[in-house]
Amino acid sequence: MLIDGDDMQVLGISGSMRKDGNTSRLVTIILKQCEEKGLTTEFISLADKKIHPCIGCEKCKKEHECSITDDDWEDVASRIFDCEVLVMGSPTYYYDVSGQLKNFIDRTYSYYHDRRLAGRKAVAVSVEADKGGSRTIQTIEGFLSAHEFSYLGHVKGKGYLAGDVMKDTDAIADAKKIGDKIARLFHTGH
Repeated sequence: MLIDGDDMQVLGISGSMRKDGNTSRLVTIILKQCEEKGLTTEFISLADKKIHPCIGCEKCKKEHECSITDDDWEDVASRIFDCEVLVMGSPTYYYDVSGQLKNFIDRTYSYYHDRRLAGRKAVAVSVEADKGGSRTIQTIEGFLSAHEFSYLGHVKGKGYLAGDVMKDTDAIADAKKIGDKIARLFHTGH
């Protein structure tokens, strides 16, 4: 994980309201794989964050920042500027991302006008109980595309109760492969 003074290379964000739920676990597997290859990582769960929805005020077009300042959004979103690779994950709620992650994504509209997030790389992660995970991935991909991230791929897992995703051996293997792919971008020899 990140040590004070280190430059963060990979940021993982879990949009699940379960702090140690399946989405967090799958994102963390990717980060741990990166760490094993010598990369510095940081993990942020949105579970304990207060993130208001975008109010559509359009003030960010002039001010170049979000006008909502009484929540945790800026603290989390600004961490994206410090990473080279973003791993963004969400559980599947009614065939899409969680409301918490959607609020987070919508508020990045304030960064969109100046293409402030462009040039980074990213991975999408979803966890579904039964189905709908592909749509969750598509929503995250839409966010990444709009902000001009280079897309490195996705991981889709299955799980309902906390920890169930650890039984999805295909998802675990895919997460490790994505972690290795990220590490190769940094030419680590570990």
